[in-house]
Amino acid sequence: MSRRDPNRIVVVTGAATGIGKATALAFGADGAFVYLLDIDAESGGEAADHIEHSEFISCDVTSEQDVSGAFGLIGERSQRVDVLVNNAGGFPTQRNLEDTSLEEWRRIVDLNLTSVFLTTRAAVPLLRRSGAGRIVNLGSLAGQVANYRTAPPYAAAKAGVHSLTRVRASELAPEGITVNALSPSAVITERIEQLRDEAERQATAASIPLGRYQNPTEIARWVLFLASAEAGFMTGQTVSVNGGRFMA
Repeated sequence: MSRRDPNRIVVVTGAATGIGKATALAFGADGAFVYLLDIDAESGGEAADHIEHSEFISCDVTSEQDVSGAFGLIGERSQRVDVLVNNAGGFPTQRNLEDTSLEEWRRIVDLNLTSVFLTTRAAVPLLRRSGAGRIVNLGSLAGQVANYRTAPPYAAAKAGVHSLTRVRASELAPEGITVNALSPSAVITERIEQLRDEAERQATAASIPLGRYQNPTEIARWVLFLASAEAGFMTGQTVSVNGGRFMA
């Protein structure tokens, strides 16, 4: 999306830090009104303070009640949604499948996949009022390949995000709402800095043909493109932005 199309109503989940924060700031810089959804009220509020037209809403995107309440409030405030960015996700630890408890499996799948179901279902009635609704889901290379270490429930959930993207794109295409996904890899965020030590990060960077991690702002630019008028004939796609780590 460019500055030629300001004043859109945008919702970004997981907007307190990382890719979500960078995306919210980028939409804000383009003149959009941005709703930042996150469970981290302190960081989310600080992020919103940097966006001229914005509101932070405390929301656990794995909770049907929280999601319903958040989008009910957005509907009252703005009457529509033009762009939904499903960014919330992640995983706290790297384990193999045998060491993953059922509780941890459910928690990670809920955060990365069930959340997309809940927020998309809640947002669609408001997206229908847009006239050019856009949904952008954050998937992951972990949902496409299995040749590097990650958390099994995270990989399974992100594969589900890619599939759900295609399903919703097919369902919503007759209404002019596009649904696409991004599949990044090795984005240097606060979570990655906590999850992997310096040696692991260097090894990961060395495994990428372009030789480095990407930063959240680079992903945010892709989100803006998928939400733009220029991408209006593109739907049901998962766009790989991974520095050549996976080529298909």
